[in-house]
Amino acid sequence: MADLLEIKNLNIEYKTAKINGSKVVKAVNGVSFSVKEGETYAIAGESGCGKSTVAKAIMHLIPVKSGEILYMGDDVEAYDRNSLKEYRKNVQMVFQNPYSSLNPKMKIRDILSEPLDINTKLSKEEKEERITSIISKVGLDKSHLDIYPHEFSGGQRQRIAIARALVLQPKLIIADEPVSALDASIQAQILNMLNELKSEFNLTMIFISHDLSVIKFLADRVGIMYLGELMEEGTTSEIFENPTHPYTKALLNAVPKFGKSTEELLSGDIPVELPQGCKFSSRCKYTTDACDLACPEFAEITPTHRVRCTL
Repeated sequence: MADLLEIKNLNIEYKTAKINGSKVVKAVNGVSFSVKEGETYAIAGESGCGKSTVAKAIMHLIPVKSGEILYMGDDVEAYDRNSLKEYRKNVQMVFQNPYSSLNPKMKIRDILSEPLDINTKLSKEEKEERITSIISKVGLDKSHLDIYPHEFSGGQRQRIAIARALVLQPKLIIADEPVSALDASIQAQILNMLNELKSEFNLTMIFISHDLSVIKFLADRVGIMYLGELMEEGTTSEIFENPTHPYTKALLNAVPKFGKSTEELLSGDIPVELPQGCKFSSRCKYTTDACDLACPEFAEITPTHRVRCTL
């Protein structure tokens, strides 16, 4: 499979307002990965690790300090207005909170029609046919099109958000924690639906989550992030059956297991100031002097499995 999206050495910084001057926060630091056409690539890690920042950068919603975002070989940062509009037709995003991602003043029909009005030249009949088809594919009825978002449950709203992302028939969907705000039973329904839609529409997906059990169910490959850096990357089976980085092991051990004792849970807090060497050194029980001095380069375990660790 060819790479649909490639991220090369992505760096993103924020400036925060301070009484005694602004401070630079390195939200993403040298992240590189690729997403092959037709696969689901998951990005996992604790809150604040930079997962959503990477997603927003791919969508061209926030500025990038340096690095490249290549879509089908073309640099997204170099796109003009028309090219960017075409790019966003093919790359859509489903946000975490279905309560805030839908316009409360618009009926569902208008929410789904708006992307078609802006990006296509479909006739009124063709738009109606597309909208009716997509609303049924996410498990809702045609009658729901004439209702406002506040009249739906959280799970139904997320189905509508997914329908809005799919209505332009994109090649890539970025799903940023799409089920974390939902009840467990509703989560399972949405995940099963995403799997079915992925197959039906031949979608490529970037799935962002802190929930590794969800990732195990959905993903083909997984990237583990910590403090803005990619720590380990591999196929889903490699990450779950042969985790190598201490941070990956700690995340997996934090997943509840019936009948098993908990092992190697994370200790300590996320550092306010970034360590000079390995970003995980302040919380890792295997830390050596070498870890404090310099961040290790990626070591290849298999052609599809790499890790940034001296162990």
